[in-house]
Amino acid sequence: MTNSYIYLDTYLLQQDMRVRLPKAILSNMNVEKGKTKFDIYLDASDGSLILRICKDDDGGTNNE
Repeated sequence: MTNSYIYLDTYLLQQDMRVRLPKAILSNMNVEKGKTKFDIYLDASDGSLILRICKDDDGGTNNE
């Protein structure tokens, strides 16, 4: 894990595979509930999931 990460909270994976995001996301990032899409990345070397605000208008990934 890099030093630039900021820990926000711990949440349980829901039965229907949803993950709740901490409310701190709304006050610390330019996101809107029900509108903002995230790209999801896996860092297999340390088992980290990374969420980034999707830059594409159609919601697709840009495969960085």
